Amino acid sequence: MKAFAYLGYGTAGWIEKNRPQATGFDAVIRPLAVAPCTSDVHNVEINCLAPNRILGHEGVGEIVEVGQLVRDFKVGDVVAIPPVTPDWRTVPSQLGAHQHCSGLITGQKLSNSEDGLFGEFALIRDVDANCARIPEGVSLEAAVLAADMLNTGLYGAELAEVQPGDTVVVMGIGPVGLMAVAGAKLRGAGRIIAIGSRPHCVDLARFYGATDIVNYKEGNVERQVHTLTEKKGADCVICAGGGDDALGQAVAMARWGGTVGNVNYFTTYGDLPINNVRYGFGMGNKTIRGGECPGGRARMEKLLNLLQYDRVDPTPLITHRFQGLDQVEAAFRLMEAKPPELVKTIVTL
Repeated sequence: MKAFAYLGYGTAGWIEKNRPQATGFDAVIRPLAVAPCTSDVHNVEINCLAPNRILGHEGVGEIVEVGQLVRDFKVGDVVAIPPVTPDWRTVPSQLGAHQHCSGLITGQKLSNSEDGLFGEFALIRDVDANCARIPEGVSLEAAVLAADMLNTGLYGAELAEVQPGDTVVVMGIGPVGLMAVAGAKLRGAGRIIAIGSRPHCVDLARFYGATDIVNYKEGNVERQVHTLTEKKGADCVICAGGGDDALGQAVAMARWGGTVGNVNYFTTYGDLPINNVRYGFGMGNKTIRGGECPGGRARMEKLLNLLQYDRVDPTPLITHRFQGLDQVEAAFRLMEAKPPELVKTIVTL
């Protein structure tokens, strides 16, 4: 089969590879819609994958083959696939760390330790525990974006423990940050301060529930939030973007006893303001939580419920649409280039 894959350091392209076969609890799907992610771009750039690893972990597909132990799914079912498809039979999974079922971030098998979705076919591990049927009335596009973007953004709000009436800061208003804004609103936040600068993303942030916009190009974001909150700081900060100093900024912007939820990836960290007080905030008995977005069937079914019952619509994130497997590369290159008007690309196969 034809697939778009990591070839070597900094390089991605097309390969031919054997079609996967389903055995045991696993299934083979034919991808119907996929979305290149900044994580795909990042993984190619930093040389962390095996050569010829097929990329892609955001998608939906039609089941074309099931293993002999699969009980709940059959050929022809159209399913949403979360990016995290762990082995639920490990001790870490039983302890609540399924994202790290066999070591750090090993729950995200697709495009990391195993081939991903950017091919004519893809293998999905433990399909009974990891996939969800797409309900009637939910579009393929919406289901693709729910699997990772909505999933991760909402998880940021969950990690930050957003409560009704809270003042929340969302750092970064790319697709994950925009879904963090939506997630904070879903959890009842009162004031939502979004940090970003691109005009279209600012408009979307307001659409999803932001009440205030802080432009990092207009000055120190900590000082701006300090002023907006009358020196109180935010109850919660969701770190969904920013540079290496973003986590330190997030801690600094949270009030005494506040909570930081981090869903951003960092290669290095800046200083955390633990022993020095910045703008009256400092560490102040704050809680920092971070992690990979949850996976599994139950999580995916709940995310699809949010779509089915019109609680949130992630499709306004899509700024560029493509048709056909051969257009996966064009969508990937667009995510790589990051033009100002880009939020999210999607490819219908």
